Amino acid sequence: MELSPLAPPANLTAELVRRLAAEIRAGRLRPGDRLPTEQALMRQAGVSRTVVREAVAALRAEGLVLTRQGVGAFVADPSARGQVRIDPGEMRSLNDVLQVIELRIAIETEAAGLAAERRDAAALDRIALAAAAFEAAVQAGDSAVTQDLEFHRAIFAATGNGFFPRFLEFLGPMLIPRQTVRPYLEETEARSAYLARVQEEHARIFSAISGGQAAAARSAMRRHLTASRDRYARLAGRLSAGQPG
Repeated sequence: MELSPLAPPANLTAELVRRLAAEIRAGRLRPGDRLPTEQALMRQAGVSRTVVREAVAALRAEGLVLTRQGVGAFVADPSARGQVRIDPGEMRSLNDVLQVIELRIAIETEAAGLAAERRDAAALDRIALAAAAFEAAVQAGDSAVTQDLEFHRAIFAATGNGFFPRFLEFLGPMLIPRQTVRPYLEETEARSAYLARVQEEHARIFSAISGGQAAAARSAMRRHLTASRDRYARLAGRLSAGQPG
């Protein structure tokens, strides 16, 4: 498989996802095939490592690829993919993103509470590792989309209810919307300051879950997602008013 360099569209990650998904759906990449290496994708598409990692995370969330630690990403068997999910191509406005966040508030608030009630040592270790990976990615200047996704995935798994992780697959890459609206965010707010706030919110969520405080975990998750919703609502308002930020 060879990719031509990407022209700079509104979102390089979304464009790389679109191209790789097209290769998979057209059968040029078949189930079990390994995707080109990170370096190969960077070279072929002319994009950064961050864009490649975000694209692979989005493809994984869509159920199109599976990743194996230290080995790479492989095309998933179609029979193992979810049948229904939110297609990022459907997200045509920030208002669409806001509606998805409202859905997340309803579901993830309860997931955090259940995780606090049912967590075990293994579940807490996974959430802690995800939080630490997020912090390390932020400190390295990365957008931390992959690590953010894993933090929420770990909380869903800690509920002990297998339908929660399946809900994550339904949301697909829209679980972490900043990769979809990143071009706007880079113009209107310092990314590092935002990610630092997210890191603090993650810490409060984890503290409540690890302490078995279900009500506090629900409250912390609701505050976390409400802050995200309010941020995108402010951004939508500024853009509709023609203000740069």
